[in-house]
Amino acid sequence: MRVERFENRVVVVTGAAQGIGRAVALQMAAEKASLLLVDRSEFVKEVAEEALDAGAASVQISVVDLERYADACKAVDLAVSHFGRIDILINNVGGTIWVQPYEVYEEVQIEAEIRRSLFPTLWCSHAVLAQMQKQQSGVIVNVSSLATRSTNRVPYAAAKGGVNALTVCMAFENAKYGIRVNAVAPGGTDVGPRRIPRNSEAMSQLEKGWYQAIVDEATETSFMKRYSVPEEQANAILFLASDEASYITGTVLPVGGGYQG
Repeated sequence: MRVERFENRVVVVTGAAQGIGRAVALQMAAEKASLLLVDRSEFVKEVAEEALDAGAASVQISVVDLERYADACKAVDLAVSHFGRIDILINNVGGTIWVQPYEVYEEVQIEAEIRRSLFPTLWCSHAVLAQMQKQQSGVIVNVSSLATRSTNRVPYAAAKGGVNALTVCMAFENAKYGIRVNAVAPGGTDVGPRRIPRNSEAMSQLEKGWYQAIVDEATETSFMKRYSVPEEQANAILFLASDEASYITGTVLPVGGGYQG
C-alpha cells in the first residue's frame, strides 16, 4: 500500500500537462492530495481526469500563462477561493527552448529562455507567499536543473541558476513563517514525445549535432549512464514536499544519477 502523505493537503502543480509535472500530479493524486493543476495547454484537462482516476481527493484546473504575473495570481487566487488554503506549491514550469552555443543565440531567444524558465517560478512564489505566511505554514518545491553546469544552454542555465538562488533566499526569509523552500535539480529526463513542443521549428543538421551533444553529456556524466524517467524526479519532489523532509529547507537536491553539477 502507498502511504498517503498528502491527504488533506492542497497542492498546486504548475506545468502539469506533461512530463515531470504530470508525474508529480499523478503521484500526488495517488496519495490523496487535493490538486490545482496549472498549465497553458488545454491538455491539462486530460491530466485532471487521470488524477481523479488515480485517487485525488479533488482536482481543479487553471489554464493560464505563468510567464505573466497576473496569470500566476489568477491561479493562486483560484486555489485559495476553492480550497481555502495552499499547503504546497510545485514550481515546475520551464525547459530549454533552443540548444546551441551562446554566441549563436539571438537577443529575442535569450529573453524567451529567461521568461520561460525563471519568471514562472518568480511569479508563482511571489503570488503564494502572502497566503502561506497567513497560514504560518507551507512548502514550495522548485524544479531547477543540473544544466547550470553544462554546454549549449547558457540562457537556460542562467535562468535555473536564478531558481537556485531564489530557493535559498526565500527559504532564509520565510522559515520564521513555518514555510520550507527547496528545489530539485533534475539531470537528463526522458519524457517521451512532447505533446506540447517547446520549439516546433525543424532542426538543421548542425542543430541536431548541438542537441546530441547535450544528450551525450547528460548520459556520460550520470554514474548510471542513463536518463531518468519523470517518476524518478517526481519521487524526489514528493519527498521534499512531504513532512518527511520537515527539517530540510534552502536545499537544491541533485537528481542526476550521481552527477551533482
